[in-house]
Amino acid sequence: MKVKELLKGLSYDCVQGSEEIEVTEIVNDSRKVVPGCLFMCIAGANFDGHDYAAEVTAKGAKALVVSRPVKAAEDVTVIMVRDTRYAMAFLSAAWFGHPAEKLKVIGITGTKGKTTTAYLVKSILENAGVKCGLVGTIETIIGEKAVPAANTTPESYILQKTFAEMVEAGLEAVVMEVSSQALMLHRTQGFVFDYGIFTNLEPDHIGPNEHTSFEDYLACKSLLFRQCRVGIVNGDDAHTKQILEGHTCEVETYGLGQGNMLRAENPGLVHKPGELGVEFHVSGLLDFDAEVAAPGRFSVYNALCAIAVCRHFQVEVPRICKALTEAKVKGRIEKVPVSDRFTVLIDYAHNAMALESLLGTLKEYQPHRLVCLFGCGGNRSRLRRFEMGEVSGRLADLTVITSDNPRNEEPLDIIADIRTGIDRTDGKYIEICDRREAIAYVISHAEEGDIIVLAGKGHEDYQEIKGKKYPMDERIIIRELLDGGLEHI
Repeated sequence: MKVKELLKGLSYDCVQGSEEIEVTEIVNDSRKVVPGCLFMCIAGANFDGHDYAAEVTAKGAKALVVSRPVKAAEDVTVIMVRDTRYAMAFLSAAWFGHPAEKLKVIGITGTKGKTTTAYLVKSILENAGVKCGLVGTIETIIGEKAVPAANTTPESYILQKTFAEMVEAGLEAVVMEVSSQALMLHRTQGFVFDYGIFTNLEPDHIGPNEHTSFEDYLACKSLLFRQCRVGIVNGDDAHTKQILEGHTCEVETYGLGQGNMLRAENPGLVHKPGELGVEFHVSGLLDFDAEVAAPGRFSVYNALCAIAVCRHFQVEVPRICKALTEAKVKGRIEKVPVSDRFTVLIDYAHNAMALESLLGTLKEYQPHRLVCLFGCGGNRSRLRRFEMGEVSGRLADLTVITSDNPRNEEPLDIIADIRTGIDRTDGKYIEICDRREAIAYVISHAEEGDIIVLAGKGHEDYQEIKGKKYPMDERIIIRELLDGGLEHI
């Protein structure tokens, strides 16, 4: 493909060579350079592609896209742009033939609920016969193929390649999680979302290499609504008005408040043996009763959001209802079948805000006891440990402090920090460093009517210790424990 064709839609200057040359590939990693390729000089947190200009041209790169001057041989084309990350998104879309134009693309942003809502949308659409892919925190799904995710939203080149594979596989739609980092780094440029979704906003991802402030975090989230045709937003969230500032899309609202276009009314708890859920009536743009096989007020919002999206695909109500009761999300309030006497859930809650929301929700079901098993990651803020310990000590009837991903720290040091937080409360707790032993303890000591939550690991199937990842899937551990004949089940 000619460089000129790749650059359509971008402002640029050809400062050296010719934009009429043909390139064999587009690359942004110096280790992947091939003869005749175009190399995009991206400035990252640790490396700057501009510093590798001489190396990649020596390997055969015939064109460079830069945002600052570099030295290059006379036979190398050099294209100057304002932002190479922004340009990479457009070049990638052109290289793969603008695959997003052949799909209905649904982008979901917000602090919480992105993953669950994405799976609910996928479940509903597939129940209606719409072939739908998924790009998210847990995995990328293309037909029958599932690939574990490295980032919530991949780099623009990988994203466009994924879209192209989805088109090749005959998919009609894709639902994807859109992180604030992805919006800030222009990973989702080069195409327009058919539907942009906003779930909610709370302070998060603020710090080194993330966002400088909550205002910056909010501003990045809001970018989605200048890059979509229809915006579907949580009308109850306090930040929705700010999120929509400068929007260029049509807007629909959902929520529990009367002013919303799609509403959930009369929400109620559903508590069956070994199972927790919610039920509500959908009103406004649609009118029917719904039930979701996941607990809590936030499950109502997630389901209502998914319904709002799928309404645009003319999905029949019975198919929506069926999908809502069947959809499962790995590691997001995931019920693990153990016994009808008590309920075991696995959840990714790994900070105080998420843990408080989770435990507060589960307490509404008035369990005999609420048992919380969790640890904290090593090489992360100690403050998080104090805060999570305090939350669990305050809300759980019993906390089992254990190990998470200790990384390069000593597990017992992390546990001591969590204990500091719990000691600020009157909460009961025990310490069992080995996570497998801790899981065996909570199951073997479960009492009638207990709700047991294994928090922190969620969809992860490994434990990271001293720089190495070891297999550890809580579902497998539970199955092995049950096969081994745990008592008191």
